Amino acid sequence: MSNTKKSNMRDMTAGNPMSLIIGFAIPLIMGSIFQQLYNLVDTIIVGKYLGLSALSAVGSTGSVTFLILGFCMGMCQGFGIPVAQKFGAQRYDSMRKYIANASYLARGMSAVITVRTVLLCRTILTVMKTPADIIDGSYAYLVIIFAGIPFTVLYNTLSSFIRALGDSKTPFKFLVLSAVLNVILDLVFIIVLKIGVAGAAYATIISQAVSGILCLIYMKNRYPVLKFEKGELAIVGRKMRKLCMMGLPMGLQFSITAIGTVMLQSAVNSLGTVYVASYTATQKIKQFAMAPFDGFASASATFVSQNLGAGNLDRIPQGVKSATIVSEIYGFVVGLIFMTVGGRLALIFVDAAEVEVLSLVTLNLKCVSFFFMIVAALNVIRMSVQGLGYSGLAMIAGLSELIARGVMALFVIPATGYIGVCFTDQTAWIAATVVVSVEFLAIMKKLRAAKSAKA
Repeated sequence: MSNTKKSNMRDMTAGNPMSLIIGFAIPLIMGSIFQQLYNLVDTIIVGKYLGLSALSAVGSTGSVTFLILGFCMGMCQGFGIPVAQKFGAQRYDSMRKYIANASYLARGMSAVITVRTVLLCRTILTVMKTPADIIDGSYAYLVIIFAGIPFTVLYNTLSSFIRALGDSKTPFKFLVLSAVLNVILDLVFIIVLKIGVAGAAYATIISQAVSGILCLIYMKNRYPVLKFEKGELAIVGRKMRKLCMMGLPMGLQFSITAIGTVMLQSAVNSLGTVYVASYTATQKIKQFAMAPFDGFASASATFVSQNLGAGNLDRIPQGVKSATIVSEIYGFVVGLIFMTVGGRLALIFVDAAEVEVLSLVTLNLKCVSFFFMIVAALNVIRMSVQGLGYSGLAMIAGLSELIARGVMALFVIPATGYIGVCFTDQTAWIAATVVVSVEFLAIMKKLRAAKSAKA
């Protein structure tokens, strides 16, 4: 691969799986952490400088933001699967054609989704039973975030291509820069210019735009393997269909999971502003702590995709096992921290005088603590199933999460109150892990049988 020496691209079809997984995952983990800083810094500054109502306004949009942006990010991740497979097979001409066609799909998707969501913001918040005292702030934040969807799609599409080529360092570098920019813009918009929760939204989308533009410039200048030749930029229906078959199920999986989260958020909204604030703080802490899980899972997905393209079926379980082990160890450590001192982390978002909010956050974090070992395995196995090209089956696990969250939101939480909220995510994780584990074993059995039949 002489045409890739000047870049950070990595061939994962040879070498020790554990070393490859860890080496690839570290920049992804750091990138995920800095990506969480976008939301974390927004929440800290909003909570400290704008007050509890503003914190609730931003927090009440979290589930619907995940619903829409999660679909976009899932689609973008799916677009990277055929790219990684062709890279592993060293079919660079076909790889470039997939990249071109994925770019066309991403542009069309972002345009349609942006227009629809911006127009429906107020309706969405009303349907979610957003409290009247925070709905205006929620709308101001949400409409700006949705208007910035093209920037979100730009970054996530390009970063999925870069990761498919085995380069996990470059997206991390740009995210670090963007995180710093996000902090600066938050302070300027909220504290100096005093434009309220809208300032936090502006800071987020501007930072996301910078990440995407920098990725584009870098890819054009540093990846010789991505120099398009004549005919490679043409629209190819067959490749479009395969990209949709990979991307749509992954996007829908995110959305299906998010629908359950929206149902949960609606149930929390009905409990009142204090519960919304405590749930918001808890979710921010959990999301930040869970960022490394995405890194290990993405590393496994890239490892699996490249080795499937190269025909190295025996290496696939080795990579999945390695990613699961390191993810489980991290999950145990996080659980221990949440069980012992988790409640103190809420002081990042709210003042010590908010005793009731702090108490509810502490309860929620203790309830979720050691269940992180379950979600650790879930993320790795699910992303590995997607890396094998079975995004549709991975979506079934998302359906099981939706059903579990729906049952909790509709029946358990109204009967038990906030304690039901505290155990909703865990119930969904357990249901999805059972489903996706069975799927992975069945897929590997099918692939081995197909390979034996050809031998």
